[in-house]
Amino acid sequence: MDIAPDGGAVGHSDADVAMHALVDALLGATGGGDIGRRYPNTDPANRDADSSRFVAETMADLRAEGWDLINADLTIVLERPKVSPFADTMRERLAAALGTDAERISLKAKTNEGVDAVGAGEAVACHAVVLVARSGAQAPA
Repeated sequence: MDIAPDGGAVGHSDADVAMHALVDALLGATGGGDIGRRYPNTDPANRDADSSRFVAETMADLRAEGWDLINADLTIVLERPKVSPFADTMRERLAAALGTDAERISLKAKTNEGVDAVGAGEAVACHAVVLVARSGAQAPA
């Protein structure tokens, strides 16, 4: 989904900051390294790739290793465009890539109030946290 038609993030793949942060959170929560090791920008197969593929493959591998996703919480930090008109669609797309329900995904956005490259509108960031558990393990109440 293109929410910044007049320009957006630039990267080796599609530069979807939320999907990339989600892969890093999943790998970090399970001791699996980071997106750069798993999907290096030196691999031509990753050039212009849809980042939802990275999420889906990572989640499928984690499930095969016995991990279940409990929830994911993402905060996108950018000055523009406004995320709120796209938030529900973005949650659905993140959930689809994860193979879960959108109710397990929290997505919010904030500005950086003019501070640093993000605040100047020159960059975008995303913080992602996931809760995972071994299959069959009791989820926290």
